Amino acid sequence: MAATQRMTGPSIVFSEGTLVLTEVPEGWVRQHFPEGPWVWDARAGVWRTDALHYAQVRRVCRGGDVPVEDEVPAWSPVAWPTVRLHPLREEQEAAVEAWRQSGRGVVVMPTGTGKTEVALHIMAKAARSTLVVAPVRDLMYQWHRRIQAGLGYDAGIIGDSIYRLNPVSVTTYDSACIHMHRLGNRFELIVFDECHHLPGPLRREAALMSAARFRLGLTATLERSDGRHVDLQTLIGPTCYELKLSAVRGRTVADYEVIRIVVHLSEPERRRYRELADQVRNYMQARREEQPDFSWEDLCKDVGRNAEARAALRAYRAKMAIEERAEEKLRVLEDLFRLHAGAPALVFVGSNAMARDISRRFLIPCLLSHCGKKERLDALEGLADGTYPAVVANRVLDEGVDLPAVNVAIVIGGGASARQAVQRLGRVLRRSGNAKAVLYEIVTDDTNEVKRSRSRRAADAYTGTRHRRA
Repeated sequence: MAATQRMTGPSIVFSEGTLVLTEVPEGWVRQHFPEGPWVWDARAGVWRTDALHYAQVRRVCRGGDVPVEDEVPAWSPVAWPTVRLHPLREEQEAAVEAWRQSGRGVVVMPTGTGKTEVALHIMAKAARSTLVVAPVRDLMYQWHRRIQAGLGYDAGIIGDSIYRLNPVSVTTYDSACIHMHRLGNRFELIVFDECHHLPGPLRREAALMSAARFRLGLTATLERSDGRHVDLQTLIGPTCYELKLSAVRGRTVADYEVIRIVVHLSEPERRRYRELADQVRNYMQARREEQPDFSWEDLCKDVGRNAEARAALRAYRAKMAIEERAEEKLRVLEDLFRLHAGAPALVFVGSNAMARDISRRFLIPCLLSHCGKKERLDALEGLADGTYPAVVANRVLDEGVDLPAVNVAIVIGGGASARQAVQRLGRVLRRSGNAKAVLYEIVTDDTNEVKRSRSRRAADAYTGTRHRRA
């Protein structure tokens, strides 16, 4: 019901992704909500807050001394046609029960341990109108298939130029942000897959505009480099269950090892690398003599109006390209392909240019963010049936999308964050018999790649990393 429709008494309504409280005196609001979340909207003459706060508002208003009409819910009952879910393992059952204690929270489980199955069991038991929010379209369709197979329900789809709304629907983060202002009161349970994406400045709107009382977040890697993962406490709820990779290593997921291979720049590469590094360093030092707190962000701001800043940024990018695309990395990659001949492999890189270099040199498919769905499916099916010995990708396979059984992953370059590194490791950990998985990390010596690699080793998953020199 729109906020412009006048009620005969105190009421809460959903309006454009917000809650509106009408016909109550200011003193009542201050008394019952001393710490917020209501803000007076002088333009409309009402009290307003984000729909996110509906559960709190509903609880307080139901226990207050003034009856408040709740006009927010527009959700529909749900009955699952046929439930055909796999029995839960012990750790999955623990995750379900931990979430059910409060009906809000984040479940942190390594890739390959069945987060989706946990969510489906929660949905089956809750039997509430549900919206599943996924990072990308491929994952959105994957969720649609899993709901159809496990719960017998043809979920609605909101995204990829489709708008088909059902009491249980799937969407992407981007589509949720676009449509949540009118859908926020249609779903009583909202599931955020790969929820570490949610705290971004735009994607958080999907949570802020939703009135869902029950919230579930799923991720294998909670932490963000910008520290915004702490906002998940407000947007979804606290971490209600966390499963360490070490607890299921060799049991639920494959046993594995991480091998770090250090390569060296050729003499021409090293000479050019140092020239470019000196150019960047000299520019930064000169600017800091004029402005002591001059930062890299300041340099980026100056690029549009300062030729020297543009030259320094070009030098920095050229330096990064040398360390990432060092010729010896391709030689080591060739050796690894020979070592694991007959075993399908995933190769992760940090740039489209490096992905294309590898694709041309070894004649393997190259998957980038702009590749179409059919191209991605063809490449992954070819990897599964042996048509292709390997696939190289830049981030597009980092998370979520179901992959064929692969026990060899090769990460070229040290630019990935700890979160990305754990995600990439997880892509080879789905158990297949007694096969042992291996992740190779190829980094260039005497560059920032080595420093970034060391910081990643603090992650629980990287304990016991072996080191080799090429």
